[in-house]
Formats: sequence, structure tokens, C-alpha cells
Amino acid sequence: MAYGLWTMDYQNTLHYLYTRLPMFTRDGASAFKKDLTNTLALCKLLGNPQHRFKSIHIGGTNGKGSTSHMLAAILQTAGYKTGLYTSPHLKDFRERIRINGEMISEQTVIDFVALHQTDFENIQPSFFEMTVALAFDVFAKEQVNIAIIEVGLGGRLDSTNIITPLLSVITNIGWDHMNMLGNTLQLIAAEKAGIIKPNVPLVVGEYQPEVADTFINKTKKENSEMVFASEEWGLIAAEKDGNYLAVDIQKHVLPTFGLSDDPVLHLQLDLTGTYQLKNLKTVLSAVQELREQGFTITDEHVVKALKQVKTLTGLHGRWEVINNQPLTICDTGHNPDGIQEVLKNIAAVSYNKLHFVIGVVNDKDSAKILAMLPKAAVYYFCKPDIPRGLDAETLKQQAGVFDLHGDVYPSVQSALQAAQANAADTDLVFAGGSTFVVAEII
Repeated sequence: MAYGLWTMDYQNTLHYLYTRLPMFTRDGASAFKKDLTNTLALCKLLGNPQHRFKSIHIGGTNGKGSTSHMLAAILQTAGYKTGLYTSPHLKDFRERIRINGEMISEQTVIDFVALHQTDFENIQPSFFEMTVALAFDVFAKEQVNIAIIEVGLGGRLDSTNIITPLLSVITNIGWDHMNMLGNTLQLIAAEKAGIIKPNVPLVVGEYQPEVADTFINKTKKENSEMVFASEEWGLIAAEKDGNYLAVDIQKHVLPTFGLSDDPVLHLQLDLTGTYQLKNLKTVLSAVQELREQGFTITDEHVVKALKQVKTLTGLHGRWEVINNQPLTICDTGHNPDGIQEVLKNIAAVSYNKLHFVIGVVNDKDSAKILAMLPKAAVYYFCKPDIPRGLDAETLKQQAGVFDLHGDVYPSVQSALQAAQANAADTDLVFAGGSTFVVAEII
């Protein structure tokens, strides 16, 4: 199939998408469209696929990716043909669009772009708007029973916000993308609350006093019921058990969650970051709501799915061990709340010296993050290989203000290799600061 002046293949298709369409991961705020016009126009050309499948909409500042993958794993284990749309991808563009854990085919991407190239030239969508349209088109054509749709950025003006889901989920509110969403938690919460729809129930993961009223008032206005998952569940015990996080958890209020006689749910999570305990409560409250809407999801489905989320859905980069000698762990946490959770997990590891491979993007408040980091660590400064990556020398200079010291490296890989070479077997190597650092090492 011809495509402009070159032969259409997957790599050329991606090259077109990455170079011709405004892309947030590359261009930052300039690629974030302030309305839904382009997405609606694209979907209209596709026969409005967003109305042809059932969905669950998941937003929030942190944890929405893990929550989306856990919920998808449970639904597909329960026998539902499950679509999953998430962003960004780490290695392959197709990670963003999965059905029952399988990425869509390269040919699907090629054919979609070839067929709609003229439409792209006319509508001028962003990369994200095009991807959302592709995902919705695939989920409609494949007749999924349910699709988990992760919000890209914000909520109210996010391209995904043209669906009317069965359930809306907002994990939490934290400091991120303030240049686009607002410089107070209340303003950020109001943008996230934009996914709340009339008569569609809402699960909010964490009760945060400073923003709770934003959700309470919006759901009242929309005649929607809501719960705070953090208030619904009591954690009885949680501990690392080999490659799992073993969790005993119980519902605070009647009726109890379990379909069995045991009121306590005994789980093993293959996502071992302790921050997953917050996401777990969100997922369980969502499952409860889906059961009330008629979905057949047993306790056994939940137990089986949560033990193999990574295998079932392809999720990576969440407190992921990538080497054992020296112990090397990466995590995509990249804003103050995410980094705080990373530091809690680092503190729970027994090690002699910490080697910290760090890179960030240039539109983050890096000072807030650097102020949180341990001064005793050895730092390996690098730049993620994207235009938005912050220059490594600049990062080193900013880190010096907070008494964080180390050397600059020309790439993420060279920084990681140096850290691993310098680390003793009793040391810990951590790599993160940005999703795009993790993307280069897994």
C-alpha cells in the first residue's frame, strides 16, 4: 500500500504519526488541545464508535494506570472480552490499545492511518486525539464486552471524555501538570471531576479533605452516587512474600465484599509496590459497583487476576525488579506524590548504599522532587531521549542546590550501566524520575 512517497509499513506509519501530529510526550503543553472538537470530528467520521461499547473511565493524578490494568485483569479473568486503553506507552505504541491483554496488530495501525490520512490532514488532530479515535474504533469493531479507558491528562478536556461510561473512577488528586490543570489542588480536582457524568456512579480512590467537596458537589449536581474507596476498606495485613505483596483486606461496611462466607479477602498481588494498596481499594470498590450493575465477578476471579496482572495485561514499570545482583528496581513515579511513594518503597529495602539513576522532563517542578530525595545516595544524572527531557547537566546543577551529588551521563543506559558497575551486591540501584527513563531500560 502506498503512503505518500514511501511504502507503508509499521515503522513508517509510526514515523508519520510521531512527526506530523502534535505529540504531548514530545512537545508538551502545546500539544494539549483545549477542547474535544477534533476527537468528536474524528469519531464522527468513524461512525461514533464511542457509543458502541460499554466502558469504565479512570482518571486521577497517580495510580490510574495500575488501577486500569488491575481492573482489566479481573474482567478478562471473569470471562469478559476486555478492551484496555492507557498512555503513554513504554516500548511499543501498541501497548496503548489492548484486548484481553494482547496488543492490537501492527497491520491494524497501518490500515487505520492509511485510510484516514486525508482526514488527519483536514482535522489536524494531535497524536493523542488520533490514538483515542483508533482505540475507540478498534473496541467497537471487535465488539468488546467492556473497555477500560484511562484518562490521558486532566479529565474535563481530555480526548477520552467523549464516552458515557458505566462507571467513573478518580484515583486521587496530586501536584502534576499545573501549567495546564491549575496551580491549586482544588483547580486540579475540578478538572479531574470533569469526567463525572449524569447518573453514572463514581468511585474516588482516596478521601482527601481538601478536595473531597469538589467530588461530592459534582456528583450531587449530576445525580450520581459516589463512594470513597479508602473509607470502604480496612487493611488487616500486608507484607512482601517473595515476588508478591500478600494482602488481607476487609470491607468496613455491610454488605461484605466477599461472595464466600469469609469476610476477609486474602490476596497476592504481583504488583509489589506498597502504593498498590491504595489502588487495590479503588479496584475492589469498582468491582463491587460492577457486580451491582450485573457483572458476574467472583472472589475467585479477583484472587486469580490480581496474582498475575503483569502477565494478563502487560503492565511494566511499577516497582519492577530488573536485576538482582545488584538489586536494580525501576518505577514510573514522576511527580511529588509518586516520588514520595517510591521513597517509601526504597526505605523498606535492606541495602548498604543507594545508587539513584535520575532523569526528568523539563516541564515538571523538578525542585519539588529534588527536595525530597535522600542526600546520602549517589546520583547518576541523565536525560530521557525525548525533546522534553531536561538536560542532564542542568539537572545536576539543580540537584546540587539540594546537596545531591553525582556525575552526568550521556544517556539513560550509560547512567544505568555505571550505577550497576559501581554498586556492590549489597547495594540498591534505583532508576526513575520520569516514565521515559523507565521506558529506556525495561
